[in-house]
Amino acid sequence: MKAIVLKEHGGSDGLALETREGLKPGAGEIVVANAFAGLNFIDIYQRRGLYPVALPAVLGGEGAGVVKSVGADVTGLRQGDRVAWYGGGGGYAEETLVPAGMAAKIPGGVSYEVAAATFLKGLTAEMLARQVYPLKKGDTALIHAAAGGVGTLLVQWAKHLGATVIAIVGSKAKEATARGAGADHVIVRDETDDIAGAARDLTGGKGVDVVYDSVGAATYAASLDALALRGMFVSYGNASGPVPAFAPLELARRGSLFLTRPTLFHYATPDRLQAMAADLFAMLEKGALKPASPTVFPLEKAGEAQALLETGTTTGSIVLRV
Repeated sequence: MKAIVLKEHGGSDGLALETREGLKPGAGEIVVANAFAGLNFIDIYQRRGLYPVALPAVLGGEGAGVVKSVGADVTGLRQGDRVAWYGGGGGYAEETLVPAGMAAKIPGGVSYEVAAATFLKGLTAEMLARQVYPLKKGDTALIHAAAGGVGTLLVQWAKHLGATVIAIVGSKAKEATARGAGADHVIVRDETDDIAGAARDLTGGKGVDVVYDSVGAATYAASLDALALRGMFVSYGNASGPVPAFAPLELARRGSLFLTRPTLFHYATPDRLQAMAADLFAMLEKGALKPASPTVFPLEKAGEAQALLETGTTTGSIVLRV
């Protein structure tokens, strides 16, 4: 089988196409013949070494395809099933070995391409909007990177739950994408030096109930300053670098704030994944989530796809056609 292999941490040019032996499932595992693999910022963090992985490694934490073979003790899945999966890696390849508990059947109304583009990102949006800070009518949410893969889904999910959404985008060119996803207000980062002040102006000085921040180092201070009393800062990404350490007293000084750093691996566990996936696919099938058509690269262009994602100029998702 063909696979994209990372042999040393560094730039996207370190991703190389290789031919490897086919995979065989062990107990509790399935082998998925991927149709598409999704790209995510965690892949870039792993490539750079921010999130260390043992080398050589095949990156890629989500994909969609057909179950090629099934190991012992697997129930609920069989050869030929259409599935989406997420997990610890191996997605940039024609085949991926997946723990059966980390895969879910794809309903007929969802294509492989859409499933690969939205599974990990959609589960993340579900986690953020339904579990980490369960949004409800009357809440106001500030969403960074609102034109990105997770951001557009999160904006739509937040609106579906009745929240008012203030979207943050990096450039004027992305404003239309955020508004198209349903954002009530859009703040363009390169047009203001005071995101927190702009957010407070939009909330009558009160601040927002929750901030969903995937940018990290460049935005965390503004995120904290934008929150209302007892608001929650949800830091779930490091696109600009990790958030630096700061004293817990800063949370008290700003209004007895809450801080959480969730990761999907602690929410979409095998005992919870099926319910979360069913919720995601239902939202897709009824049109409550309308992801933009993803940007598609062939598998052998994985390095170019990652380089594009790193620029911060993309909207929506990027997938590899396997």
